[in-house]
Amino acid sequence: MNLRTSTYLTVALFGLFHPQAVTATERFPGASWEQTEPEGAGWSKQKLNKAENWARQIGSTAVMVVHHGALIAAWGDSAAKTELASVRKSLLSALIGNAVERREIDLQQTIGSLGIDDNEPSLSAEEKTATVRDLLQARSGVYHAALYETRGMAAARPARHSHKPGTFWYYNNWDFNTLGTIYERAVRSSIFDAFEREIAKPIGMQDYRPSDGQYVTGAASVYPAYPFKMSARDLARFALLYLHKGRWQDRQIVPAPWVDESTKAYSRSGSGGYGYLWWTGPINGVAPSVNLPDGTFFAAGSGGQFAFVIPVHDLIVVHRGPHIEGGLTNLRTVARLLWLILDAGTFPDIGPDASLQAAQSVATGEALTQALTGKTLLYGDDTTGGPYRFRINTDGSTALLLGHESTEFDTGTWSIRDGKFCREWKKIEPRQMCVSATINGSTIQLFDPIGLMLIEGRLAEE
Repeated sequence: MNLRTSTYLTVALFGLFHPQAVTATERFPGASWEQTEPEGAGWSKQKLNKAENWARQIGSTAVMVVHHGALIAAWGDSAAKTELASVRKSLLSALIGNAVERREIDLQQTIGSLGIDDNEPSLSAEEKTATVRDLLQARSGVYHAALYETRGMAAARPARHSHKPGTFWYYNNWDFNTLGTIYERAVRSSIFDAFEREIAKPIGMQDYRPSDGQYVTGAASVYPAYPFKMSARDLARFALLYLHKGRWQDRQIVPAPWVDESTKAYSRSGSGGYGYLWWTGPINGVAPSVNLPDGTFFAAGSGGQFAFVIPVHDLIVVHRGPHIEGGLTNLRTVARLLWLILDAGTFPDIGPDASLQAAQSVATGEALTQALTGKTLLYGDDTTGGPYRFRINTDGSTALLLGHESTEFDTGTWSIRDGKFCREWKKIEPRQMCVSATINGSTIQLFDPIGLMLIEGRLAEE
């Protein structure tokens, strides 16, 4: 399933914290990060332990929490260099910002004027009118095959020539990979060497070397991908650099106006806003998870790779996952981790505890059967692709309908087993799932097998 149609299963996240903005503390790590005693910094050690236990449950490989420039908590192997996946794009955004300031790259230039084309089927004259800015915003309108993309990305790719440049957002590896080539041609340096020279060394990254990057080539496109490996502790430095608007101690590493420009939303999607190769909050999904404050932005990659920057609270949270396809470290489970971390820091307005452990009046057995049979579960009114209609028919069949036009997306069956609501779809993954339910009047909440709220909606007769 693509991101748009999977929202009803997985999305539910952010918007959070103190009502007044906080000025970032002038504190930076030295040669290495030194951990501060949490309770002395106003954090609950007991609640941090709950967050650490959740991180272990979902398979996190490393987590770092930095508040006011101090390392409050670190779990897992923060020195291990692992694939960043799409976090690589936020690193490139920083380099492009530097090149723009040096006037080596002009965001208004069209890709045609830069000599950008691709293998057959090559780009049309209209596609070549896309600008560098369009590529940064993932709005190029070029839907040529690309390298290093997931099956979901490929499945979601619009048809060639279906949208004019600048008019439609699609998370497009063709845009991101082509930007890498545009950058390297402009600065006459590899991305990996430039990153070491311009960012890694000036901010004292402990582990990064240019050899930690590689190019991925293939027949689909002439533009290679540029994946990085990086440790959690080095990624935390990069996030802290952006928290300080591109400044490290007394040196401006990335232009402050570029940090502001690149981390505000130009498009909305099922996973939040999108800037120049950065994601932004808040995110509204089909169930509550965690509220993040205005101004929050983050780098994200598949397999649980995240670097959250929350300027209002002078806070960054870095999360690394195991890169296991179908694993538990995804945006929804990491959002739960964020909620637990923020709760440990006593930040207000983080949203409700959306866990089964905190739920009341779990419905089971005959009561659950009577409440659901013949009803339609309505949810996701404000989400991409919504609203959703999940029909629970009296004959044991189900159907999922998408959008205001109620287009049928999938069909299947349902049953009540061991006090849980179980459904089986024909194409939605996972095909089979049993969930716990709470019902209060017409309001229903469904919780997945690991105890996270999956859907919050209402039951109706249709």
